[in-house]
Amino acid sequence: MNKMIGTPDPEAANFNPQQFAANIARVMEEGGKALAAYLKPREDGSPQPGASADVIAEMVKTLAVIFEYWMSDPARAMELQTRLGQSFLELWGHAARRMMGDAGKPVIEPERRDRRFKDPQWTESPFFDFLKQAYLLTAQWAQELVANAEGVDPHTRHKAEFYIQQIVNAFSPSNFLLTNPEVLRETVTTNADNLVRGMKLLAEDVEAGGGTLRIRQTDTSKLEVGRDIATTPGKVVFQNELIQLIQYEPATETVLRTPLLIVPPWINKFYILDLKSDKSFIKFCVDNGLTVFVVSWVNPDEKLAHKTFEDYMKEGILAAMDAVEQATGEMRMHTIGYCVGGTLMASTLAWLAGTRRVRVSSTTFFAAQVDFTYAGDLMVFIDDDQLNSLDRTMNETGYLEGSKMATAFNLLRSNDLIWPYVINNYMKGQMPSAFDLLYWNADSTRMTSANHSYYLRNYYLENRLTKGTMVMDNVRLDLSKVKVPVYMLAAREDHIAPAKSVFLGSQFFGGPMRFVLSGSGHIAGVVNPPCANKYQYWTNEHSNARTLDAWLEKATEHPGSWWPDWAAWLRDIDPEEVPARRVGTGALPAIEDAPGSYVKVRS
Repeated sequence: MNKMIGTPDPEAANFNPQQFAANIARVMEEGGKALAAYLKPREDGSPQPGASADVIAEMVKTLAVIFEYWMSDPARAMELQTRLGQSFLELWGHAARRMMGDAGKPVIEPERRDRRFKDPQWTESPFFDFLKQAYLLTAQWAQELVANAEGVDPHTRHKAEFYIQQIVNAFSPSNFLLTNPEVLRETVTTNADNLVRGMKLLAEDVEAGGGTLRIRQTDTSKLEVGRDIATTPGKVVFQNELIQLIQYEPATETVLRTPLLIVPPWINKFYILDLKSDKSFIKFCVDNGLTVFVVSWVNPDEKLAHKTFEDYMKEGILAAMDAVEQATGEMRMHTIGYCVGGTLMASTLAWLAGTRRVRVSSTTFFAAQVDFTYAGDLMVFIDDDQLNSLDRTMNETGYLEGSKMATAFNLLRSNDLIWPYVINNYMKGQMPSAFDLLYWNADSTRMTSANHSYYLRNYYLENRLTKGTMVMDNVRLDLSKVKVPVYMLAAREDHIAPAKSVFLGSQFFGGPMRFVLSGSGHIAGVVNPPCANKYQYWTNEHSNARTLDAWLEKATEHPGSWWPDWAAWLRDIDPEEVPARRVGTGALPAIEDAPGSYVKVRS
């Protein structure tokens, strides 16, 4: 039996029944601690940051529509049952032939990039091979259940696809102790010591989440902002209620006359662009002779609940522009907007164009959407009912907990960002390694209710910016009036700002446009330093294509990082140089060392 299910012989594994039993008792003890940590805030009546009843109700309501479609017609219902039955008959036949010594071709195989079934026992053991194929067939059937529900409206089908995928991912046999051969081997060979360590980590993570499991993706004890990451030298030279503005020390004798202002997303910490020095985009800019300023957004609490999207423009970008001018004496600057920081930047540029204010020499967008026709998987969470529910939640506190947004992003890639850590942390008992990118991913920020609600409704839901119906500060925003050169970067595998969406948005600007497509996704496609020699990027110098697919047909692929391409593009716009500017010697004295205090406030 042990060989059939892929576990080692107990004697060969030095199996010790007494030690195993003692460890199982310790597992129960640590499990009790995890349960106590889960129950404590509920007994106290504290509000819970996890999935609300509204989310569960939305999932049930959505999937009920799909099942109603199939069950309302007897012929369709029979087709549904027959399809799954035929698949399992094929699998039983394959299993029977294998037991008689004829391996044959499997009925279904995992996708090449699916890492859940890499352990050899998933193929070599008839038992685990059967489990794997049964799961994959059921998952395929469930996904087709949604995809073939032709009478269901596209938005409901999109939501159903997402919910089914989460259910399918959660019920993978790799996620359970008794159906994961690798975990079973670990349990036998360590006499369940792995489970003791895992349950201890589980109790700690439930307690850290205030009664909700906060899965650790990295060893946070070995990383610190300002010590290990976000270490590029600089000073905070300006601050108000919403931002600190950081100016970085020059690394060259001369710099480009036109300074650079970087606006990161307010839903994350800015140091995604200043991780360890070998992958810091900010350090790359400084090393390439730029005077760099970066906005560090506040991590807001209930006192800032009233701060609107317009406030983020005025007290964020516009205030930062005024401060850059004070520090350098230059009225014009290059700008960068990343993700929602790019959406805010585009709106600000349209406002500046509408008021005929000249502040910008060029702008760059990193994985930023301005048109939301093809907004991707995040649209699953956005419709009137769900936004009304979200507004009620935010109105209770004045902000949206950063953990909720982080959970939504993690769910988009749950087989990469959730379930591997459940297995490694809580079943194998392995502490995750210290990884700067995942440290940043877990360092979530809150969002003010007024700003977040406006953003989701006016951009995602109503797509008002590119429709020309958005008004900010009494100015109708028109992107075609933005005439400055634009460098528009999209990432080919981006689930948050899909490349198709970013490409469509690039067509609304009125000036010279350089569209560049990078390999990988929303983060790795942007944070891809030349020294890593990873991925690739595509350019198309002479295209009038109206779709991304048409653009790609004649695009040129380049190996490695797009950073040097961007640096060359920026220098071509305005190559004039001046002596390097020392931080704090101009009109804006230094307030504190970079990375400042706002970025260190944790949610």
